[in-house]
Amino acid sequence: MEITDVKIRRTFESAPLKAVASVTFDGQFAVHDIKVISTESKLFIVMPSRKNPDGSYRDIAHPINSAFRSSLEREVLRAYENFDGETIL
Repeated sequence: MEITDVKIRRTFESAPLKAVASVTFDGQFAVHDIKVISTESKLFIVMPSRKNPDGSYRDIAHPINSAFRSSLEREVLRAYENFDGETIL
């Protein structure tokens, strides 16, 4: 599976949420609402999730293995770092 497009949909000035991204795979399947989160030491991504009745969260879509997760995170963070400031809504 190839990541064919990453779009930064929205950015935020306040930490820890820095941006929301959409990623397209193989030019045919998109995952929206991937969040870019900032901590004191690093940036990382959080996959889209929904809140369960018990208050916990469960990912709606997520990578199955760590190699693909690393690749996805690298591409989303690269898009965020190169973002020119034109938010797409």
